[in-house]
Amino acid sequence: MSKQPKEILLEQERCELKPKSGGGLLNYEVWGYQENGRTLVTRYNLAYINHAVYAGDNGRVLGFDNAHGYHHRHFMGKVEPVAFASYEAQLERFQQEWQALIKQQLKGKNL
Repeated sequence: MSKQPKEILLEQERCELKPKSGGGLLNYEVWGYQENGRTLVTRYNLAYINHAVYAGDNGRVLGFDNAHGYHHRHFMGKVEPVAFASYEAQLERFQQEWQALIKQQLKGKNL
């Protein structure tokens, strides 16, 4: 029986957005391991945080993660399960959604 490789932090990034770009903070945290030349993601947390837009949930306006044993989406305090195909697909969805939110915010519309 083969032993699963030790999980390591693959990526941890925190980007502050300038006010002219919508303000707030993007936070990426990804855990996993390398096996046979492939990267396997075991845990992830993607978040757009902006206390000026939403004060609840520690300012998390939008987020995707797989904590608590399932893949889910946070949006302004509400949590809903999401279908999971791959980490890359979740990352793409997260990036599209936060960019759309910022465009709305810059146009002065309510989220």
